[in-house]
Amino acid sequence: MRLSFTLISGRAVGALLLVLALLRPGAASATHIVGGEMELQHRTGSLYTLTLNLYFDAVNGNAGALDQQMPASIFDKATQRRMLDVVLPLVSNTFVQYTNPACTQPTLSTRKLVYSRDVTLDAATYASASGYYASVERCCRNLGIRNIVNPGGAAQTFYLEFPAVVRGGQPFLDSTPRIFPPLGDYACRGELFYYDFGGQDADGDSLAYDLVTPLNGHTTANNPGPITPQAAPYSTVIWATGLSAQNQIPGTPALGIDARTGRLTVRPSQLGLFVFGVRCSEYRRGVKIGETRRDFQLYVLSCSVNAAPSVQLFPTASARAYQPGRDTLRLRPGTDHCLQVRFTDPDPSSQLTVTAQPVNFTSGSPGPTFTTATSGTVRAAGAPDTLTATLCFPGCQDTQGKVYLLDLIVADNGCSLPKRDTVRLAFTAEPAPNTPPVLTSSFPLPAVPETTPRIVRLPVGSGYAATLTGTDADGDALVLSATGRGFNLPAAGMSFGAQNGSGRATGTFRWQASCEAAQLGRLLVDFRLAESAACDAQPQLLTVQFEVVPTTDSVSFRPPNIITPNGDGINDVFALPTLPPDYCGAQFAGIRIFSRWGNEVYHSPDRSFQWQGSGIAGTYFYLITYTDGRRYKGWLEVAP
Repeated sequence: MRLSFTLISGRAVGALLLVLALLRPGAASATHIVGGEMELQHRTGSLYTLTLNLYFDAVNGNAGALDQQMPASIFDKATQRRMLDVVLPLVSNTFVQYTNPACTQPTLSTRKLVYSRDVTLDAATYASASGYYASVERCCRNLGIRNIVNPGGAAQTFYLEFPAVVRGGQPFLDSTPRIFPPLGDYACRGELFYYDFGGQDADGDSLAYDLVTPLNGHTTANNPGPITPQAAPYSTVIWATGLSAQNQIPGTPALGIDARTGRLTVRPSQLGLFVFGVRCSEYRRGVKIGETRRDFQLYVLSCSVNAAPSVQLFPTASARAYQPGRDTLRLRPGTDHCLQVRFTDPDPSSQLTVTAQPVNFTSGSPGPTFTTATSGTVRAAGAPDTLTATLCFPGCQDTQGKVYLLDLIVADNGCSLPKRDTVRLAFTAEPAPNTPPVLTSSFPLPAVPETTPRIVRLPVGSGYAATLTGTDADGDALVLSATGRGFNLPAAGMSFGAQNGSGRATGTFRWQASCEAAQLGRLLVDFRLAESAACDAQPQLLTVQFEVVPTTDSVSFRPPNIITPNGDGINDVFALPTLPPDYCGAQFAGIRIFSRWGNEVYHSPDRSFQWQGSGIAGTYFYLITYTDGRRYKGWLEVAP
């Protein structure tokens, strides 16, 4: 169900929001915010959807702080002028999932609250070259956060920037990045933690990531939810001693983010709850056009030691393991294209999974695939201590002289996140060579270069036959076929039969030109020669155009131009036995004869007509018509 709301402004907005703030229970002592971010997505025309994702502590958060709506505002970046106040209703309330549900901790549970509604950003209003920003302010963060000062009184300003909706007099459409997914996991002290905070951009803009100090803003524990957000600047949270934007979660390494991918990494050295801030900047043609921020928390626990799995590669029939960085696997025609992947884990009852991930090439099709199971349990009762899987490359794999890199990754099911081991395989591959097949035929050669189809023209009732031959120097199996473009061959009086085989295929095409074929118009037939080459199959195509033409061309029509109706039996009447013949739907319609003054003196619908003159010598003119619109004109002298 889609809810519809009406924008209101001015004192009405203020009054409504004041009532909502007063009705919100527990607002003054609300500590619940895990983090969140905003989005602005273009829909159509001037219509956009403004969304706030707020992450709520479902364990320690004050239930009374679960707002049913949140006030948001849009401001001009250059002037700080308030452009729009809008109330965002709660449209979704779900739990954030763990990467591994088996690692669930009762002390960590997060809700994702989504507040959203449509807004109109018209070009006449939102045209400032400096752009705009949207914000929502709310207090307070969790009391247990240990890397900032006074966490129970610290607020969050949810913030995004977006460009003008018109640039250079033309619409400038943009949807802000969507950061995904939210963090449901915890980290273990002394263990490497990683998570993907990368985003998606509907417009294909470039995204860059960095760590920033979370915004606090204007709200406080005594005023946790303002009637409307205030304009920038927004104050930031205060880091605990020794911490900063570049050292938000202490560790070796400290919290960091990949500027290109948005991947978070940290090996935390302290237990507790830590807040951090990420900025995702959006660029189009090298120019920054907007940004969105996400604040979030990471819970660091003391975990049981989880040993990392390990993986090795063995070329088939080789007892020596592949050595990354030293060996290169060379796949040549006629050699074995399979590898054995062996993976294990020192922990008991570990569930392992192995995957293959291309590094400097796209997997495409065909690509390397596993031909056996890729997961299983090790070191459990009745289970082996080492698992094996077979990875095979297609015989047609072609690296085109380059060295391709493929990561073989084994992951366990440990908590909080899987531990992994990776072997990077370097390989080259050459496909089996293939000579293209050759297709010849008895069809007439085109009058112009081969880019033009060959043409066969037949009169109605005539027959035609042609032969085709395909040969292949490699002896590959060949198949000849014929297909009409937009019509079935039998409907046009055509047939094709082929004798296919290895290295050679022959075919016979026959056509009986008919009025049915004439009604179909120009007929294009594609003759294909397909080969069953293992690699780089190169089918051949020959296109022939067939046309039905009249039995006798009008050029041969030569009517007499004088008659002598004197009764001597010689040239007494005007008749046209050599009239162009009727042609399928093109029939003789009639003849009309006129005097030199334009008066009609004779007409007949019969193609075997005979006119004996009008009894008056002189010059006459005739008009012959056919049902397809053809017209023949001429003159006739009637002698005395």
